[in-house]
Amino acid sequence: MLVAYASGNKEVQEVVNDTLKQLNVPATVLFSTLGRTAARGLETKLVVHWMKGFYNDLIANIKNGDTKTFNDEKWDPDTWPKEAQGVGMTEAPRGALAHWIRIKDKKIENYQLVVPSTWNASPRDANNQRSAYEAALIGTPVANVDQPVEILRTIHSFDPCIACAVHLYDPQGKYVRRIQVL
Repeated sequence: MLVAYASGNKEVQEVVNDTLKQLNVPATVLFSTLGRTAARGLETKLVVHWMKGFYNDLIANIKNGDTKTFNDEKWDPDTWPKEAQGVGMTEAPRGALAHWIRIKDKKIENYQLVVPSTWNASPRDANNQRSAYEAALIGTPVANVDQPVEILRTIHSFDPCIACAVHLYDPQGKYVRRIQVL
């Protein structure tokens, strides 16, 4: 949403600007917990609108005789090679997603994936760069240190593929607290 907004996509700018106006907040709020949470809702609003167009295109294609919806050439496993490998990479709602597969003797020999939460929740890298979660928490005000719900809200704004609990450690790695929403 931020890339589309910044690159001048008129549809995205319209829904984002309308939301910013309704909330009476500046565009800088897009780089926050609120911004990440709002982006998913606004994207959903846009996708629903776009889906009407996709559906209309599909119906028009069918009416014009185009009824083929997939290539079944490789559907039958008997047509598959004994050995193969592949990779798939895409941008998912949570971030970058990649899958790797290696097939040997028509069986999966190795399957690996790196999901967005892997990147977003990663430890610091070799250059001591923070993960997206850690960076987002820097400077987050906490109203009640015994119930730091702001930390949960910030982490949840990334929509992580992890259990809904956050474990806090001090800078020396000593366990401080576990926060869980049931």
